[in-house]
This record gives sequence, C-alpha cells and structure tokens, in this order.
Amino acid sequence: MKKSFVILAALVAAASVQAQKLVIKGSDTLGAKLVPMLSEEYKASHPGVSFEIAAEGSTTGIAAITDGTAAIGMSSRRAKSTEVSAAAAKGVAMKPTIVCYDGMAVIVNENNPITTLTKRQVEQIFTGDVTDWSAVGGKPGKFSLYTRNTSSGTYSDWKDLAMKKRDYASTSQKMAGNEQIAAEIGKNANGIGYVGVAYIHAPGVKVIPIEGHLPTKEEVLSKKYPYARPNFYYTNGEPSGEAAKFIEFTHSEAGQKIVEKVGFIPVK
Repeated sequence: MKKSFVILAALVAAASVQAQKLVIKGSDTLGAKLVPMLSEEYKASHPGVSFEIAAEGSTTGIAAITDGTAAIGMSSRRAKSTEVSAAAAKGVAMKPTIVCYDGMAVIVNENNPITTLTKRQVEQIFTGDVTDWSAVGGKPGKFSLYTRNTSSGTYSDWKDLAMKKRDYASTSQKMAGNEQIAAEIGKNANGIGYVGVAYIHAPGVKVIPIEGHLPTKEEVLSKKYPYARPNFYYTNGEPSGEAAKFIEFTHSEAGQKIVEKVGFIPVK
C-alpha cells in the first residue's frame, strides 16, 4: 500500500510539472472568437497545456504584459508611446507580432434603406455633427450610435481612422464587445456602429460600403478600404516557452486557416 501511494504521488507530481497554463489577456476583437478557437486546436496536439483567456479590451492586454500577469497580450491597436515608456520603466520591452489583418466595418440594421456612406458622413455621424438619418439620405430618425468602450483598441482606432481623432458624440452607447454592437443594431432600425470583419454576419445587420469600398481581403490588404488595420499579440521581448509555441502555431498554415475561417484576413 505504501509503495502504491508513493508511485501515485510521483505520478501526480510529474503531471503537475508537465501541465502548463498559458495566460492571454486583452482585445475582445481577437479574444471573443479567434484566440479561443486557436487555443482549442492547439490543445488537441498539446494536451498538457491549458489556457486562461480574458477578452476585456486591448488596453488591458497591454497592461497585462507591463505588469507581468499574462504571457501574451491581445491588441487590435499598436501600443501607445506612453504605454511603451511605462513598460520600459519596469524593464518590460513591448514586442508586437501581427496576428492577422482586419477591416472595421460600418454596420446598420438590415432594414435600413441606406446603401452607401462617404468618409465625411461617417465622421459626422460618430462625432455628432449630424444626428438624424435624413442628413445622410436615409429615413427621418435619430441615430442610435453603438461604439466600443474606452479600453478597446477598436474604440481608439476608430477615432484615428474614421473621426480624425475627434471625440465621440455624447449620445454614443458604449458596448463591451463586437458581438454586443451587432446584436443591438440587429434589433434597432436606427442603429449604426462598427465591428471587425469576423462579426459582420450577425443576424439582422448589413455592411455599408464606404465610397464604394468594402472590408474584403483584397481591399484591406491593398489599404483601399479606409478602416483597415493589423491586429497584434504583445509579449515582453522575444516570446519564449509555450507562448512562443502558440504564436508559432498562430502563424502556421493550420493557424492561419483558422484566422480565415473566423473571418479575419491571414498574415500569410
């Protein structure tokens, strides 16, 4: 009995040594669909690895690398110079790795008669310069603006790319994620918002062309679509251990097929 107990204890100890948990925090754009799907596929060939994935916004992912609470920080935007400096002050070297490309799509309710918008009209809508659909050729009715929250990289990128860095309209309603924005617009005839390309097929919504351009693979990679951007993993310097292996898997043929299956645009 004593010998069996010793053997069992040794096996338990060996299993605990082999088991590894990879903590990934940050962007909802990446963390709501893509990274969970990548992690499930990765675990199939790495059964000793578990994942903790927290998708609460790009700012939280960058902060998690700075304070050492995650091995990988997901971000749909580049780290700000102030974030890089704050990390450096703690001995952390922010290293970005492009995971995939994305196009932030303008979506409206499927019953909205609007079929196109200009970049100027998009700016006017989201900054509050205009407040009614009739101002952009639609049926009379106040805009219901849905945006991401302030910790989101998409929130910041949209300001930079679509609003000339101006402030959002005070009437905008901040949502936790892309899926929430799409769900609200699907129920609201006057709704308008933006989501990553992986979220454009939600029920009840449609994508609006911007000056004839849509967030297709070709238009995003050629940068003809005005709201195109890369998405990132951040690490503290060169990744190592399980984080390095997972990033390598993300860039592999199998990983990039998942990227495309989810709806994003592959790096390779």
